[in-house]
Amino acid sequence: MVTMAKPYWYEIRVEGHLADRWSDWFEGLTIHNAPNGETTLAGLLADQAALFGVLTKIHNLNLILISVCRLSPK
Repeated sequence: MVTMAKPYWYEIRVEGHLADRWSDWFEGLTIHNAPNGETTLAGLLADQAALFGVLTKIHNLNLILISVCRLSPK
C-alpha cells in the first residue's frame, strides 16, 4: 500500500472560471483561468487529506472536475 506521506505538486482542472480570491479557500493553490473556459488550480498540497479537502470543495461548489495530475515535488 502506498501512502502520501510527503507533499506533492498538483494541477487540478475544472470547468468554468474562478476569481483569484478563491485561492486561500483552496489551500493556497494558484488559480489560472484559461481562454477555453477552464481553470487550473496548481500548487503544493501537504498530504492526501489536503487533496481530498480541495476535491470536496470542488464538489460542494458543483464544479465539473476535468482532471487531477500529481507531479513530483518542486
